[in-house]
Amino acid sequence: MTPLPIVSADQPRRRGSEAVIDEVYLQEVGRQIPSSVALTSVASFGQRIIAGSDQGLFVVDGEQLLPVAEMSQPIRRLVSTESAMWAIASDGLYRLEGSVWQKLSGESFNDLTAHLGETIVASERRLWRVVGEGLQPYSAAESPFPIARIISHCETLYVLGSGRLTFVDGNRIGARNVYGWPSDKAWDWGMLPSLSTRDALSQGSRLYIATDRGLAMLRGMLMTVIRGEQGLCYEDAHCLAKGFDDDLWIGTTRGAIRMVDGAFHYFAGRRWLPDEQVNAIAVSDRAAYFATPKGLGVIEYEPYTLQKKADYYERHLDEWGQRRLGFTHKLEWDGKRQEYVREVSDNDGGYTGNYLAAQAYRYAVTKDSVAREQAVQTFQALRWLESMTSMPGFLARSVWAKGEVGHQADHGSGGAPAEWHDTADGLFEWKGDTSSDEVCSHFYATRLFLDHVAQGEEVEQAKRHLASIAAHIANNGWKLIDVDGQPTRWGRWDPEYFTTEEGMYDRGLQALEVLSFMKTAHVLAGDEQAGTAYDRLVALGYPDFTLRQRNTFPPDGVLHFLDELGFWSYANLLAYEQDPLLRGKYRRSLERSYELVRIEQNPWFNFVYGALTGNECEVGPSVRHLREWPLDLRVWSFQNSHRADLRTPVGYEANKAGIRAFSPRETEPMRWDHWTMQADGGSSNPDVIEPGAWLLAYWMGRYHGYITPPTTTDPAALQVKRTGRTDLGAKPYTGPPRPDLAK
Repeated sequence: MTPLPIVSADQPRRRGSEAVIDEVYLQEVGRQIPSSVALTSVASFGQRIIAGSDQGLFVVDGEQLLPVAEMSQPIRRLVSTESAMWAIASDGLYRLEGSVWQKLSGESFNDLTAHLGETIVASERRLWRVVGEGLQPYSAAESPFPIARIISHCETLYVLGSGRLTFVDGNRIGARNVYGWPSDKAWDWGMLPSLSTRDALSQGSRLYIATDRGLAMLRGMLMTVIRGEQGLCYEDAHCLAKGFDDDLWIGTTRGAIRMVDGAFHYFAGRRWLPDEQVNAIAVSDRAAYFATPKGLGVIEYEPYTLQKKADYYERHLDEWGQRRLGFTHKLEWDGKRQEYVREVSDNDGGYTGNYLAAQAYRYAVTKDSVAREQAVQTFQALRWLESMTSMPGFLARSVWAKGEVGHQADHGSGGAPAEWHDTADGLFEWKGDTSSDEVCSHFYATRLFLDHVAQGEEVEQAKRHLASIAAHIANNGWKLIDVDGQPTRWGRWDPEYFTTEEGMYDRGLQALEVLSFMKTAHVLAGDEQAGTAYDRLVALGYPDFTLRQRNTFPPDGVLHFLDELGFWSYANLLAYEQDPLLRGKYRRSLERSYELVRIEQNPWFNFVYGALTGNECEVGPSVRHLREWPLDLRVWSFQNSHRADLRTPVGYEANKAGIRAFSPRETEPMRWDHWTMQADGGSSNPDVIEPGAWLLAYWMGRYHGYITPPTTTDPAALQVKRTGRTDLGAKPYTGPPRPDLAK
């Protein structure tokens, strides 16, 4: 077998304006402090975080809430000013003096605020000022309506009631209209979105009012609204708080929202909160605290770069026990054992291929010996999946060590039982009925291993691996033939299959895959048989089938994981095809497919498209997606179908079902076979996803220049400390080692 010279198409010229600098950003880190008592309020003062409830006050001490012994009465509201922390309790007003709560009045109050150097307190209809250790009347006037909140805004004291807003004008509470008649309306234009007003907050020139139908915003004498149409995620707002970076926090009955730089960040579900009912919010330096009926939610913001995040996810693989025998694994909760265990799945080879591709790009960018070591170990694991079947070119889906602890896949394709077979040494079982998913991943990842990592004997090993798989498919009439001599359920690329109803539906993707396999084996491995096989496929009309490889109908029957298979295949085929006519067909196919998935803002899809074409490829949204992945890789349950901002963004079309893409912070960390437009999902007993897909997109973006290296030199923003722990998830693998394959 004489290798052909590798002749690539002209490298597309990336638009320099697309590059995004890997700048330091603030990464959300969530934690929760459970409570058996519903929390109704929370405030921050100095280094102290204090929460209120119907059973008194609690102070946050690490990961617990400690009761404040002298304050066990119901707390209605907590307010922090620059000079003190205040508690409005059922029996009066209290001020924190050092570590002692001092009672200033036994009257009933509703709110308190700092205003022009004074502390003003509101009762039902009267205003008071704090003087020393007591209260004095602020004004002899009564409010024309019951007071819920008082707000110091633009050097004026505003008063909020149910559906009403006015201000204090000297000795009068309330304004006058143009005719001089009394009027409590504090604006000239616009209207409240609802008369059910809950809270108000001044921030610069804006006064925000929370209602059950979104926010009102008073600026000057103009009242405007912020609702779903303006991007507000959920409208039933309950409370407001100033952020630490000129941002605004909104507590709702279905989670919390951070409004920052014109964007809305939604935090809901168990990933972020003990309960979605947010009763109050407090903000300290780079942290927000949420009082809920089931405890305190805490979101802290830590300086990160994407490079540091990549390092964090590498550490996560070790700390959570997600590496095994060269493969990377999702973890599942074992109810009987009450611990996380590794899932040995239908597609371990396919999912692990993403990690191999990530390490190949990482090594190409950094020349880090650790990246090369991980890439070699992972490639040898993928080679083993072929070797263990004793059928040249036929890949096992996954491998199970007899007696190991974990979840062994018990199902096969299309509802059939799992097909497990013993290895020759009797130590392992391998899973058969292999699908096209595995083959696509092997070709994609092995090609990148050859391009960027393989040295010495590894080069020939990788070439033989590709040539062997291609030969198996071509020699068996474009089928994967299992140990029973029959095609596997999803391993058919033959013309006969394409004449069936199912095959006619699948043939666009299947044709793309098998053309990519043969072209890659021909060019990279120098396999003349694969080249001849490719020519046969062209003669059979397979390139024309690829033109509509992505099906979009019926919408509820679209399998979104197939997009990953398509982009694995495009990446290789368009890298090596030189014939202008064929390239034109494949480009038209890619352009059609990419336009269908562009709305998803999947960074890997975007970078594959950009690298192949040189066209604009949504780099900004891609980097934002990578930054918004949570550090917690558990797939918590999530819901977004109730939101008020469910609209297809301008400039996109949702032609493959769904309405819009959601941020990973609002859904889940994922493999690239998942769908960013899925509104609801996850689990109350969450799996732990492996981060191979994220690492692939990041290092690919770095390699192709879409993401530039970090500009900071601060080690704390570039890497995480190694803890040496391996006990956060599944216990370390203790079974037999992977055999050393013959050269």
